[in-house]
Amino acid sequence: LQVLCRYQHIWNIDLRFRPAFLGGIMQATELFLKGNKPPAMLPKRAEYMLKDIKRMAKYYQVPVKISEDDFQRVLGKSSLGAMRFITAIDMTQPQYLEPLSREFWIRFWSQQEDISQPENILSVAGQAGISSEVAQKLLGIISSPAVKSRLKETTEEAIKYGAFGMPAVVAHFNGEPHLFFGSDRLELLGSVIGEKWLGPVPS
Repeated sequence: LQVLCRYQHIWNIDLRFRPAFLGGIMQATELFLKGNKPPAMLPKRAEYMLKDIKRMAKYYQVPVKISEDDFQRVLGKSSLGAMRFITAIDMTQPQYLEPLSREFWIRFWSQQEDISQPENILSVAGQAGISSEVAQKLLGIISSPAVKSRLKETTEEAIKYGAFGMPAVVAHFNGEPHLFFGSDRLELLGSVIGEKWLGPVPS
């Protein structure tokens, strides 16, 4: 998220955020991948990830903080309400999609706060510059059929492109979609679209 935003005006790309529900992706791909599970559920992988996330945070210059206890927090808290709120923003106030996504990310991954509660969703919206009146109105429609349908649609679209987890980036280049999974594939993304990788913090 952060690095793609840094590159959106450097590379020749039209960056579009497509809110999708990770839980739906994991559930839908579990049958096909013979038990698709989050990496943190594998003890040795979780141990490695703790070290690797610290290295990645320093390299990409993003304020992600995570401990062994946070894995259970991540797996135990639903992001469905937040993703529906982001979807409602996408449908009505798309100019806030990028700052809202970033604020949810910071709240969850840097400040270890619960983003499932309505009061926290409203607080995040305020940090993203959304007025209290608009935020309250959007919070009131997150369970509407239209918002639910839109989130389901974008989640199914991600699965159609081959997503099995997040982050997932789909690059449409020369009439063909290319799926990239993980935050460490941006250099490959640049190579495919003919753009130069200038490091995680391009000037």
